Amino acid sequence: MKNFWHFSAAGLALTVAGALAGCAGNTAATDTSNNGASGNSASATSTDASASAAGDVKSLTGAGATFPAPLYTRWFDAYEKISGVQINYQSVGSGAGIKQLTNKTVDFGASDAPLGSKDIAALPAPVATIPTVGGAVVLAYNLPGAPVNLKMTGEVIAGIFLGKINKWNDPALAAINPGAALPATKIVVAHRSDGSGTTNIFTSYLAAVSPTWKSTIGAGKSVDWPTGVGGKGNDGVAASIKQSPGGVGYVELAYAKQNKLPYASVKNSAGQFVVPNVAGVTAAAEGAMVAVQKDITAPIANAAGAKAYPISGFTYIMVYKTSPNPAKGEAVKAFLKWAMTDGQSDAAAQDYAPLPKSILALNAKTIDALK
Repeated sequence: MKNFWHFSAAGLALTVAGALAGCAGNTAATDTSNNGASGNSASATSTDASASAAGDVKSLTGAGATFPAPLYTRWFDAYEKISGVQINYQSVGSGAGIKQLTNKTVDFGASDAPLGSKDIAALPAPVATIPTVGGAVVLAYNLPGAPVNLKMTGEVIAGIFLGKINKWNDPALAAINPGAALPATKIVVAHRSDGSGTTNIFTSYLAAVSPTWKSTIGAGKSVDWPTGVGGKGNDGVAASIKQSPGGVGYVELAYAKQNKLPYASVKNSAGQFVVPNVAGVTAAAEGAMVAVQKDITAPIANAAGAKAYPISGFTYIMVYKTSPNPAKGEAVKAFLKWAMTDGQSDAAAQDYAPLPKSILALNAKTIDALK
């Protein structure tokens, strides 16, 4: 059977209607010593007991972040194959996902931003926040003739999104890209138009590296952009960049690759220019581990470490600690256990970073406590 992608005014909906052909054969071989993934051989033991406890539940619904949608599509296909549980996911953005979770119209929400104080106050009951993987937000651009992995610094990126750097041959860009033939093309900024965890990761990075950005714009799922055009979802921003000569915007790494858009290397807190990849996200998670072990929602943007990619973040699944539907609660719990074991081995192949062992251990305790 196939994946079916349904488009509607409400956003992009992923309806997983069968197993991905050859999924097991395409699973990435990741280093389990770093992330605790156990491989596909564990699937029968890691899910069967909880799936049995879920009774006759054969479908679950979720909504939220577009950031992890390419990986979640693969996960949901693979999980249906071994469990018989179909997971229907609406990739509508983090803000919309949290709203649907608040309204209890889905079994889980997904966001690249942890819940804020207003979100928590609006919830009818306590929610558990569980990171699933790490990912890179990249500066993708459309500039024919420009180098692949054009170098950028936090100061330059902030200048572009503040509207202060508006030509590709600006001296600030030329200075960090000596020898590059940069044209006088106008920079066309693209950003998210919807409430977005990807925006939260990106603006958290800008607030960390630019005092001007921090004091005038700040960080969050939605901000008042000084310049640029909006696109809905990572796919909408990627499309806007692709259609606009001189375009630049922020998207999750997989979306830049899918759209064949070049993306920048970014100077990190150690002064190194790092090309976004799985290893760079892993290094960022490790660089922020002290903070993350104290607070699972602590940001990893601009983390310490020579190899850390600075615009990195986790993506999260949010579920009620006590499910309003016990059988579905057990089914969600079974899926989450699978995602923290077998599912991690698929992450790198989709350009996401598997979670380090210490975070997997914290997640296991949280998932076990779900009711």
